[in-house]
Order: sequence, then structure tokens, then C-alpha cells
Amino acid sequence: MSQSSQNSPLPLKPVQSYFHWLYAFWKFSRPHTIIGTSLSVLSLYLVAIAINNRTDSLLPVFGAWIACLCGNVYIVGLNQLEDVEIDKVNKPHLPLASGEFSRQTGQLIVAFTGVLALVVAWLTGPFLLGMVGISLAIGTAYSLPPIRLKQFPFWAALCIFSVRGTIVNLGLYLHYSWALQQGQTIPPVVWVLTLFILVFTFAIAIFKDIPDMEGDRLYNISTFTIQLGSQAVFNLALWVITVCYSGIILVGVLHIASVNSIFLIITHLALLLWMWLRSLAVNLEDKSAIAQFYQFIWKLFFIEYLIFPIACFLA
Repeated sequence: MSQSSQNSPLPLKPVQSYFHWLYAFWKFSRPHTIIGTSLSVLSLYLVAIAINNRTDSLLPVFGAWIACLCGNVYIVGLNQLEDVEIDKVNKPHLPLASGEFSRQTGQLIVAFTGVLALVVAWLTGPFLLGMVGISLAIGTAYSLPPIRLKQFPFWAALCIFSVRGTIVNLGLYLHYSWALQQGQTIPPVVWVLTLFILVFTFAIAIFKDIPDMEGDRLYNISTFTIQLGSQAVFNLALWVITVCYSGIILVGVLHIASVNSIFLIITHLALLLWMWLRSLAVNLEDKSAIAQFYQFIWKLFFIEYLIFPIACFLA
């Protein structure tokens, strides 16, 4: 065999192409939402077994994870299909906006994951099917014309925090409670977590438009940032999150739910202080700085889904 054939890179091309496609799909799925969805699925399961003091097969949590991940990809993918031109300005790295994925590829992924989410949920349990079905319906109304609720600031925010805040948390707990063959009453600790996530997600919903102001204004997408200004929305998001942490601290002080109060109070005081210290360094004229702080807010969101089950097990 000649030296030139030995050094030929041709056999590597299919492998490189495969990994390039996977990386594009990872970007298409919006990783921060995938992480948030996965943590919510696991966290509510841990809360359920902590409350009911029993475990069962991992099939309910695995089925919920697959169904929720597929639903997540459907919702964010549909949004990208309808926002290609806007994303070329706001998020040019996304696969449809950059041309890594064709429109047909995006449509196939969205259709496949939407159907798979419903099928897996149907096979796994009635509460999961209801939760996934409602979430997909709201996600469709959020992005798809002629309804396209994302063009109205109030309805756009309502869609985001109602799904992530209320529907996902309550739906997952009821699913796990059903799987554990327990009663379908929702205990105070789950209501506390749901209310926290509901309000926190409102802060995410309004903050996410700050770095996207240029493209939204260009394509006549009305947002709170365009109406109120980036500084006002930035401050509002900080105070909304402050209310969240203050509420959780109050829950610990008043012993409202079956959680370890000391652990809950200390962790949330520390996170609140961390958030305000980080906020002081944000330059609202720097789009990358805003995007980094937005990702930091998502990290606080992730941390909550880790803290809460621990507080339940330590109770």
C-alpha cells in the first residue's frame, strides 16, 4: 500500500460528518433547556420517593425523561423553524440559522420528536400523557402562526412559566405518585417547589429577550425589553428572583413544608447573595455579558432542582 493511501483522510469523513450532525442536533435542542428538563424529571422523582418513603421500578422516571426530552426538542425546534430569519440576527449559531440543518431536516426532527413524546407518554402513564400533551399544545401555540403567542409579551411569558412552572412540576409529581400507587393529593412541599419555579421561570421568560432585542425589533416582535427597556427588565428579573428566594427562606423560617429548614435557609441566602454580586458586574451594553448572566440565571434554576430533593431527604 502506498504512503499516500495510508495517510488518506477519506475514511474519517463519515465519522466527522456524524459527530458534526450530533453537535448540530445538540445546539438545535437548546442544551440549557435539556438540562433543565432532565433535572426537573429527576428532582420530582426524588421528591416523590422522599415524601412517600418508597421506591419502585425506574421505568416511570425513564419513560418520563424520554417523553419530556422529546417534547422539549419539539417545542424549541418548532420555535427555530418559525424564527429562522430572526435567529440569523439574534442567534446565528443555531443550526437552521447557520445552514447546518436544512428546513426539511428541522421539520423531520420536530415531527418525529413530537410524535415520539406523545407515544412514550401514552405508554408510560395517563398523568404523563396529559402533561406532555398540554405542554406540546402550548408550545405549538407559542410559535406557530396564526396564533403565535410569542409576539405578545404577556402571553409569551405566560406560556413559558405556566409550562415549566406549573404543568411540568405538578404533572410529573402526579405521574410518579400514580406509579408509586399513592393517593393523588399534592403535598405542601410540591406546591412550594412549583410556586418557586413558576415565579422564577417568569424571570427567565422576561430576561431571555434582553440579548435578542435587535432581532426582535427588526422583525416587529414586541417584548417587555422593547417596551420597557433593557435596564428596567434586568432590574425586574433580579427582583423577581429575589422574591423567589425570600419566599423559600420564609418557608424555612415558618416550617410550612416538610423540608430541612436550616439547609433551605442557608443555601438560598447564599444563592441570593451570589446572584446580586454577579449582577453588579453586568454591562447591559455588552451582549455577551448579558448572555452570560442569562446562562447564570439558568444555572440558579438548575441548582434549585438539586437543592429541593436534598432538603426533603434531610427533613
